[in-house]
Amino acid sequence: MPGWKALSDELDPDVRAFTERLRRLIDRSGLGVTAVAERTGHDRATWDACLDARRPVPRSAVAALAEVTGTDPGDLAAEWERAEQGWSRSGRPDGGAGDVDDTDRPSEADDRTMQIRRFAAPDPAPAASPPPAPPAARRRPLLLYAVGTLGALLVVTAALLLVDLGGTDGTDDRAVAPPSPTTPTAAPSTSLPAGVKCAGAGCAGRDPEAMGCGGPLATTVARARAGAVQVEVRHSATCAAAWARISGAAPGDTVTVSAGGATRRAEVVSAGADTDAYTPMLAVTAGTDATACATLADGIEHCTAD
Repeated sequence: MPGWKALSDELDPDVRAFTERLRRLIDRSGLGVTAVAERTGHDRATWDACLDARRPVPRSAVAALAEVTGTDPGDLAAEWERAEQGWSRSGRPDGGAGDVDDTDRPSEADDRTMQIRRFAAPDPAPAASPPPAPPAARRRPLLLYAVGTLGALLVVTAALLLVDLGGTDGTDDRAVAPPSPTTPTAAPSTSLPAGVKCAGAGCAGRDPEAMGCGGPLATTVARARAGAVQVEVRHSATCAAAWARISGAAPGDTVTVSAGGATRRAEVVSAGADTDAYTPMLAVTAGTDATACATLADGIEHCTAD
């Protein structure tokens, strides 16, 4: 579990009490700070600053943490109010704002403290727009369409005349004009929510957090536990992708996700304050198509499919 830094002796008592309460909640949940960041939708850098009492905690982060840890939100909100007053008394570092401003968060590279190996292909260059067609080229399809329509009408008329001339029983055996071809179904929309940078095959091999597929867009569809170590299959329907996550791990532990013959892997390589890790993504429509496995340093393996 996280090795917390010592809090400053100059902290307001209410700020100190609230910060220590948040640390205890995270310790008891069995989650690392990275897992808390992903499940609450607030990045790791924000949680690090809040849990070290270097800045106030956003109210939305407090509400999300209460849900993740099963804590009474009303009780936690009351403590948050007292801590906010403590920040005001001591001269808060954000100038008195109620929530943390996302514009002053560290860069994404600074926020990556989970030691895993990622292999992400560069984003494809946007295709150049074709030059506008000259007037003559625009008129040609219209002319071809008109000729084709006229030809179809002539064929139908001829068929009707042949039926009238060839009838032998005096009944009206006119051929019915063939139905117009069915309009092709429109292709599914490729627009993605704000912050989401890939979908399906475009997510394969990429970091789920960097591509905006984690946080509130992801759910755990399968899990397995071995003592303090937990391995999960995480799936994002928006991104049509899945990945594996390991929590409470130790250096040398690895985690893999497999689906359709493809496998992605991550390894915990340092004994920092947070020993969670997650793999790059695989493109899957249903999260149940993927299997996550944790291989501990002693060689024992635990999988979600077991």
